[in-house]
Amino acid sequence: MVTASITTIGDEILIGQIVDTNSSMISRELGAIGVKVSDMVSIPDERSQIISRLSEELSRNQIVISTGGLGPTKDDITKDALAELSGSSTYVRHKGQEKMVYDILHSRGLDVLEINLRQADVPDSCEVIINRRGTAPIMIFRFPAERFGHPAVLYAMPGVSYETEAALPEVINDIKAHFPVNDIFHRTVMVYGLAESALAKLIEPWEDALPKDIHLAYLPSTLTGVRLRLSIYEGERKFEESRIDEQIESLKAYLGDKIYSLQDDTLEAVVGRLLRESGSSLAAAESCTGGEIAHMITTVPGASDYFLGSITSYSIGVKEKLLGVPASLIAKKGIVSSEVAAAMAEGVRRLIRSTYSVATTGWADAYGDEHEPAGTVWVGVSGPGGTITEKYNFKDDRKRNIERFSASALDLLRRYIIKQLKR
Repeated sequence: MVTASITTIGDEILIGQIVDTNSSMISRELGAIGVKVSDMVSIPDERSQIISRLSEELSRNQIVISTGGLGPTKDDITKDALAELSGSSTYVRHKGQEKMVYDILHSRGLDVLEINLRQADVPDSCEVIINRRGTAPIMIFRFPAERFGHPAVLYAMPGVSYETEAALPEVINDIKAHFPVNDIFHRTVMVYGLAESALAKLIEPWEDALPKDIHLAYLPSTLTGVRLRLSIYEGERKFEESRIDEQIESLKAYLGDKIYSLQDDTLEAVVGRLLRESGSSLAAAESCTGGEIAHMITTVPGASDYFLGSITSYSIGVKEKLLGVPASLIAKKGIVSSEVAAAMAEGVRRLIRSTYSVATTGWADAYGDEHEPAGTVWVGVSGPGGTITEKYNFKDDRKRNIERFSASALDLLRRYIIKQLKR
């Protein structure tokens, strides 16, 4: 099997100044074509370390993809290190990338300086993929078998994520053209409402019965639940697809509506599709989640088709005056209660005139009251079939509790809408 190393270059990642999202994105794309990622390495901005560490990775893998260190400033020394690594002593200006520098800077109303044009200068030992989102090109260095004991290729990509993402398909195509890669077939099952350990216990008989060549991975997240990934390596796609489909069908018997998608998905995207396909609309009233639900919903392209708006009713006064929650109800039942969550959901649905609504009221951190402990949220969902509420309790920090509250609210909304659409 062809193996690859993904390296990040730059002190900013090592000191935690920025988060590396490129490596996971690149790894997913490599896995999809049957390239196994054997290493992920972070290298500081030191010329000797860049050369030595990349040499080590090239000696262990046929493919190395590096990101970062290709900016226009003096602290970006990666290009010079790559020139030395590849044995190049001459730079040439790549005309295609030079034109892209002019186009990008002029489109932003900026002057083109010599420091910008130097981005298009590359070692004469490399091939170039034009970066159409930025000024630094993607450089390809090919090494013969005698250099590292096997033919090897180094792809040097920019560190800016959207530039890397845009250029990655061309890198993948180049890999497919030069290496004997096989498909790795993956299928994803998205599950919400079960902790990873509880999920594993529940589906243990199903997992034990899986064919030996079908590999299962558990990938938990506070916002998306648990992603179950089923994989088959080096098979024929059409045949393996039907085999995994059979396994997923049998999994449904164990999980029922805990499964919310059979693709790599989010709760907000699934809710959005349900609303759009049914011609329905949504409003939200948030207290303890502070607008997180609205944020999640509006990250989905086209959310304006179905999301009408939200009210962050953080104070009691806003709950009473804007949403119409009776003061007597709050005094009797407590601000964090089933009754208040229901009244909030009904109030915002009435106010904004949406088909459905979702509301949250809870304690996200150390606070609580005589009715409910810290980490408790009541979620209310209202729609044509009436109003339902559900209580959840989590023991995380404030940020993670808010994420869990919001995801749980979207999952309850999802299940409510599905029930309504089946009537």
